[in-house]
Amino acid sequence: MREAFCIVLLFCPLMAECQEYRESPITEEEREHWSFMPIQRPAVPVVSDDSWSKNPIDAFILEKIRRAGLQPMPAANHAALVRRIYLGLTGMPPAYSEVVAERPYEQIVDELLSSPRFGERQAQHWLDLARFAETDGFEHDKVRANAWRYRDWVIAAFNRNLPYDQFVRQQLAADELTGSSEAHVATMFCLSGPDMPDINSQQERRHSLLNEMTSTVGAVFMGLQVGCAQCHDHKYDPISQSDFYRLRAMFQPAVHVVKNQSVGGLEEQGEPAVAHLMIRGEFNRPGIELEPGVLRVISGTDSIAINRTGQGTAGRRLALADWLVDKNHPLTARVMVNRMWQQHFGTGLVSTHSDFGTMGTSPTHPELLDWLAAELQSRHWDLKVIHRLIVTSATYMQASQSNEQLEENKKEDPDNAFWSRFPRQRLDGEVIRDAMLKAAGCMQLEMGGPGVRPPIQKEVAQTLLKNQWEVSPQESDHYRRSIYVFARRNLRYPLFEAFDRPDANASCPQRQKTTTAPQALILFNSKLTLDLARKMAGDILRTTRDDDAFIREVLRRCWSREPEPELLETARNFFTESRDRADKVSADQLNQVTPTPLPAELSIRDSAVYVEFCLVAFNTLEFIVIQ
Repeated sequence: MREAFCIVLLFCPLMAECQEYRESPITEEEREHWSFMPIQRPAVPVVSDDSWSKNPIDAFILEKIRRAGLQPMPAANHAALVRRIYLGLTGMPPAYSEVVAERPYEQIVDELLSSPRFGERQAQHWLDLARFAETDGFEHDKVRANAWRYRDWVIAAFNRNLPYDQFVRQQLAADELTGSSEAHVATMFCLSGPDMPDINSQQERRHSLLNEMTSTVGAVFMGLQVGCAQCHDHKYDPISQSDFYRLRAMFQPAVHVVKNQSVGGLEEQGEPAVAHLMIRGEFNRPGIELEPGVLRVISGTDSIAINRTGQGTAGRRLALADWLVDKNHPLTARVMVNRMWQQHFGTGLVSTHSDFGTMGTSPTHPELLDWLAAELQSRHWDLKVIHRLIVTSATYMQASQSNEQLEENKKEDPDNAFWSRFPRQRLDGEVIRDAMLKAAGCMQLEMGGPGVRPPIQKEVAQTLLKNQWEVSPQESDHYRRSIYVFARRNLRYPLFEAFDRPDANASCPQRQKTTTAPQALILFNSKLTLDLARKMAGDILRTTRDDDAFIREVLRRCWSREPEPELLETARNFFTESRDRADKVSADQLNQVTPTPLPAELSIRDSAVYVEFCLVAFNTLEFIVIQ
């Protein structure tokens, strides 16, 4: 009897799976979660005795600061603001001449929003979300020959200020909008994740690609972790397994694989096959048939209209894109303005940037979030308008340097939940490298094209398969902006990895900000930083041999400001001590730290101090932090 009972228990799960799948209805309580509610533009608060606010953003912020019994910080000084806005909008520090030029702050903002450098910086934020790399990943990490075209498309889209609704539509369904041969480039977003072209089961490969793509689209555009529903109903959010596979069915006609060939953009072939719920998320266990559709918690009881397009495609992805950017959609605009706030302040009004579900955090300022979302929609999805609003607000312009008011605000608002000060932020690895290139006077601003491969340490290159990091033969390519450095999934450029660049195996909504020993080691001891310190010293020595003038020029390039008298005196002492030490060092050792080029009239013993000082400047906190 006991044995028979055990056999029944063994087969119970299989019997249950054979029964008809039952999808739970969405309850009214589930629909009332804050992020599923319609976006409604709130009234801008009226704050008494408000001489601080510069635009509506500040009224929302000041109301809560005042309610907490605090006062906002005064504006940062002009030099700090100029450096902050250059690094924030372009990912490059300003030249000292740009700091001291008599130009209104708002004019500087407008110039930077119109600069080609703006698109390059914005693209890096988006490529983190898009899990972009120029290789497949996994064991062989095969190069995707045309992946760089998607990176260039993103840069161009930000530079020409492509409205966000069109930005979304083109990445999901450009080929359904136009018959252009270039249309597939934008849709590379969907298939930018890792892939295993040589896997034995190409059916399993296609299944994995579709699931990963569906999860990414849900996280990036809607801020929902829909991928948690690919094996079973979502444990916390009102997203069923059927919801997941209905959404996946929107992409199914456009994903095709060929063994040993990398994927690219989306392309429909033939009539769409029937879609199924996949039991336990397994590729070879189709369950009930499903029609393509969207998330019920947002769409309600209305089904989405899907019509064939003029390009002869099924129209599913275009219908999905149109649904996402419909003004009645509660998530798309909220998620994007939150990402823009995060970009400028280090974290968003909602700190779980790709999780607006029930396990995510609630917004610190829900009315401000909705006001920004409504503003984005009413401004025809113009991203530059929102950027300008944020960076010209008194909230953004607050000081971050220590004083009595800052200490009081930190005590009462330790997590800066009220935005009672501007948060200091460490620069990303790409920005640190670009700042060093600019300071050294050797940055190449050529745009576009396949990723370039600067030299890396031999020991690092040996961790790859043969010829997987062939150094670019043209030396000028070694000094191009970091956005154009070859993005290999199995090996991040060492400086970028040390400073927390994501591995591109999954969408990354926010980079970690670690403080580790390798960061200090790579900034002080790597061949890259030494070479750039030598180049900066050589570049400055073309025009001056005066120590004080040299010190000032180094700090103008690295800090965008003049040194204080006390700091200048400390630097003079450093020069004296360094020259004394040079007398005890061999010529071979000194040859490694001479300026490039070495002025003819300078000896290697007299010149080494210039390179050492440049190296020290690269390693200061002020160089790698937005104040």
